[in-house]
Amino acid sequence: QVQLVESGGGLVQPGGSLRLSCVASGSISSINYMGWYRQAPGKEREFVAFITVGGHTNYVDSVKGRFAIARDNAKNTVYLQMGSLKPEDTAVYYCNAILSSKNYWGQGTQVTVSS
Repeated sequence: QVQLVESGGGLVQPGGSLRLSCVASGSISSINYMGWYRQAPGKEREFVAFITVGGHTNYVDSVKGRFAIARDNAKNTVYLQMGSLKPEDTAVYYCNAILSSKNYWGQGTQVTVSS
C-alpha cells in the first residue's frame, strides 16, 4: 500500500513558476515508475511526466522544455518543477505510482494560471 500526498499548487501568473511535491508514505526506492498527471475542467486526465528509479524521464510534448520531474529517494518525494506556465496548464495535478502492477494516486493539487 502506498499513500501519496501532493502539495505546492496555487495561483500563478502566466510565465510564472511552481514546484509541486509528492510525498509517499513509504520508501520510493522500490517504486520503478512515478509520474504526474493532470485533469482540466471538462477534460480527461492526461499524462504529464514520469520518472523511473533509474532516472529515465519522459514528458508530454506540451510541457517539454518547461517542466522537469525529479525524485529524491531519501525524502520519499517526487517533484514537478513547472516553468513558463500558460493558462492551458490550469488543472488539478495528480501524483501517480505503480508498484507491483497496482496504480496509486494522490488526492491532487490545484494549479491555476491566470492574470
